[in-house]
Amino acid sequence: MSETISTLIKERRSVRKYDPDFTIERKEILEMLEQATRAPSTSNLQPWEFLVFLDAEERKDLRKIAYNQEQIETASAVIAVLGDKEFYNNIDPVYDSMSEAGFVDDASKAVLVGNAHKAYPHAPEESRKNMATFDSGLVAMQFMLIAKERGFATGPMGGFDKVQFAQRFDISDRYFPIVLITLGKENAPAYSTTRIAIEEKVKFI
Repeated sequence: MSETISTLIKERRSVRKYDPDFTIERKEILEMLEQATRAPSTSNLQPWEFLVFLDAEERKDLRKIAYNQEQIETASAVIAVLGDKEFYNNIDPVYDSMSEAGFVDDASKAVLVGNAHKAYPHAPEESRKNMATFDSGLVAMQFMLIAKERGFATGPMGGFDKVQFAQRFDISDRYFPIVLITLGKENAPAYSTTRIAIEEKVKFI
């Protein structure tokens, strides 16, 4: 029986110790990423890309870029989540697809496409990066919960040299690295954490 979302959230931990002999099929990784990309995004323009690191030699270099954190090599895979600064290039393909699926009529599509073309290509790059970062964060969290539901462990990693990453893995200027997510089988329990009392973080107005 599938666990409830509340249980998954409570039991998910950021894992650092993985079974280096455990493998996950590419097909299952693709399935999890496809599910994760059901997350909401700015005007449904899906400003994300993924690099899935499986190759041992590539991960040796990635480990150096990630300040020698061992989980880069011991996890079954490492997912690099990239933001798309030029997500406005997705406007026509996305809305064409929605139209073909019957989700929007021609009049609504014309309005949506027109508004998107007015807004996003001319927005400052920093604003577009902020939108892509926010949306990619939603996808990353959704991916980790999907992986947990399937019995896998994950760990988000912001600690890596993003400039070196882009250079080493030939990332085009359109994209920028946001987070690495390790994926695999837990080899040692992750420590539990506490949270500041919610009453200290919430104000009702």
